Amino acid sequence: MTTETSEPRGELTVRTIAMPADTNANGDIFGGWVLSQMDQAGGIAGVERAQGRVVTIAVEAMTFIRPVRVGDVLCVYTQVESVGRTSMKIHIEAWARRFQTREREKVTDATFTFVAIDDQGRPRPVPATRP
Repeated sequence: MTTETSEPRGELTVRTIAMPADTNANGDIFGGWVLSQMDQAGGIAGVERAQGRVVTIAVEAMTFIRPVRVGDVLCVYTQVESVGRTSMKIHIEAWARRFQTREREKVTDATFTFVAIDDQGRPRPVPATRP
């Protein structure tokens, strides 16, 4: 469930600017663009935790809280929530730093599931955490 907080949860993983090419007819940034940025951030966090290739296999429900506009800086935060034998759940939050006011607002969040894979694309165990 999406909840609004004043501080992002997790580690800043991706930061990018919303550009005019990423908008819909109303001038708002496409939700799919935001989802793509979140998937990239989750992939980065997943690769670091799994120490190798990962693929996205699921995204839990997302609710968009606020729109992203051209010129906003999208900041995506990640936090590994749980690790199974071959999969991991990573909580991902997207926040917009507004172009003119520089205020920060939560845009959306979701939990993504990634699976570690080997060079042949088959699931492989996620290594135990290092001491």
